[in-house]
Amino acid sequence: MTTDVRRSERAGYATHTSRIQHNPPTAPSRARPGGRALTWIPLDGETNREFLVLAATTGALLVLGLVMTFSASFVQAVKQTGDAFGIFAKQLLWCGVGLIPMLIAAAVDYRRWRSLVSPLMLATLVAMTAVLVPGLGVEVNGARRWFNLGIANFQPSELLKLALPLYVAHVVAARWSSVRRGEVGALMVPAIPVIAISGLLVLLEPDLETAVLITVIGGIVLYVAGLPGHIIAAGTGIASAVAAAGVLSTPFRRARFAAWLNPTAYADTFGYQTVQGFIALGSGGWFGRGLGQGRGKWLYIPNAHTDFIFAIIGEELGLFGALFVLGLYVVLGITGVRIARRAPDPFGRLLAAGITSWLLLQATINVGSVVGLFPVTGVTLPLVSFGGSSLVFTMIGLGVLMSIARAGREPGREAVS
Repeated sequence: MTTDVRRSERAGYATHTSRIQHNPPTAPSRARPGGRALTWIPLDGETNREFLVLAATTGALLVLGLVMTFSASFVQAVKQTGDAFGIFAKQLLWCGVGLIPMLIAAAVDYRRWRSLVSPLMLATLVAMTAVLVPGLGVEVNGARRWFNLGIANFQPSELLKLALPLYVAHVVAARWSSVRRGEVGALMVPAIPVIAISGLLVLLEPDLETAVLITVIGGIVLYVAGLPGHIIAAGTGIASAVAAAGVLSTPFRRARFAAWLNPTAYADTFGYQTVQGFIALGSGGWFGRGLGQGRGKWLYIPNAHTDFIFAIIGEELGLFGALFVLGLYVVLGITGVRIARRAPDPFGRLLAAGITSWLLLQATINVGSVVGLFPVTGVTLPLVSFGGSSLVFTMIGLGVLMSIARAGREPGREAVS
């Protein structure tokens, strides 16, 4: 995904002109954070298509998520509260909560985020630190990742998935003239220290999988911006060593890793969820048992409505249904790359690449853990799995991506540096 975006970065920004500069004003101009007037761009042509495809794909995944959340959760909901709609109602509420900021983010010029990036990143790091303090953060199964807000729990690492690509894209774009001259330090400082601190704070929760995800998202933004391959390789080696140490130093992670290598040997313990997921996927066949007819959700598959909802999709909708869901993410990824390539400025290009990478990587990790390509993780399937913080911030991120699509230049028009 990053190759095409990076190729466009090297196309020679010295001769680039923005679509904004070519079109006459069609709406009241808005101030760019740097002080230059910005004309809002109407939806037409290729820009219209990309915006509509992204909006339609987002809507389809949200509807699918609501349907499958109810199907996967009603047994668990009855067991917990006696109300089959209890978990579904919460997801529907969070979907409504996320819809408003998503629409606002889609309508507002994405460049306006630049004035908020530093305070947002600082607040996120403070929250990530505070959640580790006993008495402030809520501990569940040995992990302290949430704040109890009374009506709901808030997970700051979900906010970090949005705040980090915003921050890295902003600081790199602010140094773009130096980046174009090949000054590697302009890419590395202060982006890499912030990426490292973010990953470390998530790792301390402990949440190794999300820490890896956060670090990779930040690294992809830097790679797209032009960070040399040998530095990326060195960073990957360091991150891999830290991840390996995290696995080897923790008994439950060692057991989970062993269960990933041979799940049937641990079918009654750490491999139980994986084996039950395999059974559900295999029993779905080509066309599935039918919506609502799956058996895995009858308390056989742990976390059926969260990180293992793809197993329920495969069981009830079959191989074709599962491939349809994967196809939606492919469409989202292709559209995100097109939006990044046609963004009118470096900040938009890097931010679109970061958000697209975040969503695709998270979906890949989730589906990969269900089908056995990766060890079981607690990473959710974007827009589909149950989860308040995850759903809301994912929707906001997609709203920002829609805003970048709205401002995109037409094919044949070049971007400004």
